[in-house]
Amino acid sequence: MNDLSMEEWILAQGWLSWSEGYVWVWLVLSVLILAAVINVIVAHLLDVADRQSKKTLNLWDDSLIYALRKPARVSVWVVAVILSVDIIEKSSSNKAVSSVLDYVQPERYTLFVVFFMCWFGLRFIKQAERILVDPERLKKPMDLTTVHALGKAMKAVVIVIGMIVALQTLGISVSGLLAFGGVGGIAVGFAAKDLLANFFGGLMIYLDRPFKVGDWVRSPDKNIEGTVEDIGWRLTRIRTFDKRPLYVPNSTFTSISVENPSRMLNRRIYETIGLRYGDAKSVPLIVQDVREMLAGHPDIDTNQTLIVNFNSFGAHSLDFFVYTFTKTTDWIEYHKVKEKVLLAIMDIVHKHGADMAFPTQTLHVEGSLQAEERRLVSEELS
Repeated sequence: MNDLSMEEWILAQGWLSWSEGYVWVWLVLSVLILAAVINVIVAHLLDVADRQSKKTLNLWDDSLIYALRKPARVSVWVVAVILSVDIIEKSSSNKAVSSVLDYVQPERYTLFVVFFMCWFGLRFIKQAERILVDPERLKKPMDLTTVHALGKAMKAVVIVIGMIVALQTLGISVSGLLAFGGVGGIAVGFAAKDLLANFFGGLMIYLDRPFKVGDWVRSPDKNIEGTVEDIGWRLTRIRTFDKRPLYVPNSTFTSISVENPSRMLNRRIYETIGLRYGDAKSVPLIVQDVREMLAGHPDIDTNQTLIVNFNSFGAHSLDFFVYTFTKTTDWIEYHKVKEKVLLAIMDIVHKHGADMAFPTQTLHVEGSLQAEERRLVSEELS
């Protein structure tokens, strides 16, 4: 070593040739380390942008940052992997490795760009759906059913466009597929007519909006009643009142009548009250007091029809009816109001010394009646 210079000694050891042969390893490690650093920087910048966006009234920048967060960070690693593959391809002396890497042409990396653009678009639509129905973010949030319908349609558009671009990138003729779809669509239409009927039935629900998610619906034509949980493109899921899921094909709603009690403006109280025949003199006063009580009741909507009238001579009672509407439409609150009204009517009846009638029968025996008449006549003659 004393007779050799340092450079000659290194060359003699073969270290430089080894490092030159495996320089791609250092390049790949450098790319991965640089990707990790960039990933941290991107995450920090997105956090700063997120904090700034929350200070503004614009809601779309929140959706933009949410949609960009994961794709941006993952794309950094994808770009690093692509660069590493290029480095390995150019540096590898292994024919097997080279043949495999040659198959991955650079233009096919466009697929990664298409994938991340679609991913970004789907995340943006998802976050926009959340914001549009959030009452804390909007003073007047949009209808949940409409937002879901628009979201599904836009997601389908993003996916279809992404698939078309990807197929063209791979060299597959899209025009040929569209021509084949036009011819085969007729056969598919006949084979899947029920599926198409359900699809267009769901489309009509979204357009006509006879009900939405959360509504209580029922049909007089079918044994359908419950709360709507989900409106899909083929089925609508309804949770019945005994908590069982009911799956109804959307085409069913095009041929049946659907009642939506959730959209009622008021709830009706319609009761018939029977008084004893012995309380006939008190009936007008009772009817008048009940009418005044309902007119001044805070839970009764006096802008709607309010009727309290003596109605009929029943088999064992003098009947008057109460016809009025509550302000609330809530099922539980309605029954509380109805209970108060009925108890108030009972108090009015008792206040007048009257009582509710119950089924009674009076038997007149003919012999006893004649004897009673003769007794009365004899008393008058005497």
